[in-house]
Amino acid sequence: MDAKTYNDGLVKLRQTRDAVRKAEKALTKLRDDRDKQIKALGAYAKAKAERLAPAADLSVKDIVALVPHLAPAPTADTEVTAGAEPASSQPVPEAVAEPTGAAAPALKAIPAQPAPEQVSGQPSAVQLPAAQQDGRMPQATPEPAESAAAPVALPPAEAATPVPPAPRELPCIPDGEAGDRWFAVAANNLRSERPKFTQAVRGMAFLDARTGVLAWKDQRIQLDLGTASPAEILTAVYAHLPDTVERIYITAGDPWHRDAERYRYLKDAVAAWLNNLPEGWQVESGRGKDRMADHHYHERNPVGRWERGNQHVEVRSVAEWFDPGDADVTTVRDAFRFLWQALKREWPDVVLMGNPSLTGRDLWSRTIPSKQGARWADGYPVMSDEIRQLLHATAGQGRTELITPPRVPEQLPQWTELDRTLAYGKHTWASGVGAPQRVTARTFNSWNEKEQTNALFAPSHWQVRVTIPTDWNHVGLLPHAITGDRAWDYPHQPGRTFTTWAGGAEINAALRNPIRPWRIEILDGLLWESGQPLKEWADKLKKAWASLSATSQHTGTEHLRTAYKLASRGVRSILLFGIGAFAQRPRTTGGSVPVGRENEIPKGARVTGIEGGHVVWERTVISRSPWAHPEWAAGVWSAARAALLSTRTKDANGQTVHVGALHLPAGSIIAFRTDAIYTTAMPQWPYHAQPGDYLLKGHLPHSVAAPTTDAEFFTLQSLGRAWWDEENANSAR
Repeated sequence: MDAKTYNDGLVKLRQTRDAVRKAEKALTKLRDDRDKQIKALGAYAKAKAERLAPAADLSVKDIVALVPHLAPAPTADTEVTAGAEPASSQPVPEAVAEPTGAAAPALKAIPAQPAPEQVSGQPSAVQLPAAQQDGRMPQATPEPAESAAAPVALPPAEAATPVPPAPRELPCIPDGEAGDRWFAVAANNLRSERPKFTQAVRGMAFLDARTGVLAWKDQRIQLDLGTASPAEILTAVYAHLPDTVERIYITAGDPWHRDAERYRYLKDAVAAWLNNLPEGWQVESGRGKDRMADHHYHERNPVGRWERGNQHVEVRSVAEWFDPGDADVTTVRDAFRFLWQALKREWPDVVLMGNPSLTGRDLWSRTIPSKQGARWADGYPVMSDEIRQLLHATAGQGRTELITPPRVPEQLPQWTELDRTLAYGKHTWASGVGAPQRVTARTFNSWNEKEQTNALFAPSHWQVRVTIPTDWNHVGLLPHAITGDRAWDYPHQPGRTFTTWAGGAEINAALRNPIRPWRIEILDGLLWESGQPLKEWADKLKKAWASLSATSQHTGTEHLRTAYKLASRGVRSILLFGIGAFAQRPRTTGGSVPVGRENEIPKGARVTGIEGGHVVWERTVISRSPWAHPEWAAGVWSAARAALLSTRTKDANGQTVHVGALHLPAGSIIAFRTDAIYTTAMPQWPYHAQPGDYLLKGHLPHSVAAPTTDAEFFTLQSLGRAWWDEENANSAR
């Protein structure tokens, strides 16, 4: 291909892009119209999510997200404590006219740090911070123009009028006694209690489905997997292993994606693989107190569960725990061994469950106070159904935002990725416990300034009306609900007013930001007693993570270094997904039955198709679980989003340094991705390998075109990490 052909191709590609944008705009309008129809029909007293779902070609989970009061009542397959009553049918109402707000008090502003100098063009050399193991990073060397690190040739961004996403209505708390009834704990004394049993150990094996190599205990076995169907995998594995092996982790060669090209959607390929029932087996229906049954349909990390008589097995992806990369199957096996050993030093009765979230929940339950008479020794109460539904609808997770021209230059002078290390571990020292107090605008306005300030610093969740300063020129600070895949955006336009929900940490960030305080009016809120339900659990995990991370840097062979590194990532996943598990959002499971036996399809399930003589079904399960604490997950997520904007650390001399996006120049922020900031600046922020520290994870020391799509963003992310890894490797030689 010559240069002319390449440039002509770019022109055609941009034309296609514009056509796609136009089609997406039309499709977005149709989806918005569909959602409005669903909400209107959902107001009918006898409306059912399972009737609306097929009519809209959506899942029950999608319908419930739009009309929360249509959530199905728990079935026998949900996690319910003995004697628990069905979930309340009290609906979460649609947004109503905004009440008069109470102005939040003026808080002491966060000091502004001197902003790093902006790079105005391609630098001849870049001053980088220090090597991250000892607080110093190697200096980057200038790259010649003809080197491999020359500017990346992404298509130049063209001026296009972006289509603003439509706002998404958020629920609010009813006025008067109807709303006051929400502020209680769940019925039947539903609470998280310390278990009086030890988890059963399930034998596990590790299979590379690409090469057919099986690792079990200290053995390495070569298998013939054929096409790697469920039947072929189970037959090959159990020809060598005993029936006591109940869990098979796939480490490479995802078999559920083998025929992906035959299907329009990846999830359909996964469903076809899972529902290819092995002869003599059936989909697991659960046993004893273990309610984890049916297949779990996930595009990337599905779980297949089968049983044959008294034999049970689940096949799942090791990517639930960590990305193994090119690691050998025996390295992955050793990583799990090291992970278990590190956790056992903190929890003598540790058992690794199927995934990090289940393991995290089990380990946390063993930190619930056990001493008689201790506060919360009888367990942590679960919030009312209405409060949990409100938090599901109004508390998002990580901030994901791509900032495009004209808010950033079309040609970026450089690219820097700064990622917070084990970020959630920094925000577990205090959480809300017990039933929350309702704080209306009238109540908040009746308090003195000290009481108001204390409330905003306590575990809390607020409905607020926000007004952005008229001279604001930096990134947005507070989330705003929108339609579409993003779910949330972050308004930044000067003078704009909007209504939203946000955690106390983010409200503080908006009021105390180092540039100019935003105007916040309190409309309603939830205020909890401050406790430490997560602290001991998180501290133990951080200790295990630190031990594994340190060992991975100093142990002898590459095999061991990789295994310890993967094990440390496993601990990170336990913390990350363990916190997410407290949110207890609806989950989708499914299975299949032979044609003609449709009466065996579980109640509440919907038929999704017919595959190979079997009727395929799926259902959305909303559990009234004693482990449901969305208030804890929401608090951690809010604090982590606030720390992306501004937080404190110490430099080598023990002096306080303020770091975060608001301490970088306006117009230098390219993107946010959960715990990471992407910027054109190169700040000299301290790094001590501690939870919450900003790690320099990727860098491109030359001009690149600003990404305008996720695909372009991920391309630059990969290139930046590769360049930085190579720079570190060269410095280590």
